[in-house]
Amino acid sequence: MKELEGKKIGFALCGSFCTLARVFDPIKQLIDNGAEIFPIMSSNAYSIDTRFGNAKDFVKRLEDLTGHKVQTKIEETEPIGPKRLYDMLVVAPCTGNTLGKLANAITDTGVLMAIKATLRNCQPVVIAIATNDGLALNFKNFGTLMNTRNVYFVPFGQDNHVTKKNSLVAKMDLIYDTVIEAFEGRQKQPVLIQY
Repeated sequence: MKELEGKKIGFALCGSFCTLARVFDPIKQLIDNGAEIFPIMSSNAYSIDTRFGNAKDFVKRLEDLTGHKVQTKIEETEPIGPKRLYDMLVVAPCTGNTLGKLANAITDTGVLMAIKATLRNCQPVVIAIATNDGLALNFKNFGTLMNTRNVYFVPFGQDNHVTKKNSLVAKMDLIYDTVIEAFEGRQKQPVLIQY
């Protein structure tokens, strides 16, 4: 039997456009180990074309990989709570914008509603951060969420301390290991890593 056999995992992607492509291998790893993945995207990740790729290509790739339609709206993700649709939610990449809103109990996007719905059920939320202001205005939000029950962080560090001193990015290749630990109620260690 595969390690994640029978597990239903919501997987939300936010608009850290330079990081989007890095989450497809971890999604495939989760699927290969038995998980069923239900994709969610922020409205920005779902609709904005950038130099890192076209939004419609990311959406198609995600839907092809998971076999499920991408959810983007609050009304699509709201049933996650009352219907207990998933066993866990992964947010990767999670932008500083989403992190800040979560830490301040703001629920104004489909991704944030998915997080709120999952936490309502006391189920794990795994966050893989990607933000340029992690060591600046968003730093206090890490402290809040590190001490929030059922919130787990994919280990992260300064991805470019020379030219982007405040930037923090999770090691996306540690998503799988973090998911396994989170299902056991443990934070993957060490949380702070060196790039």
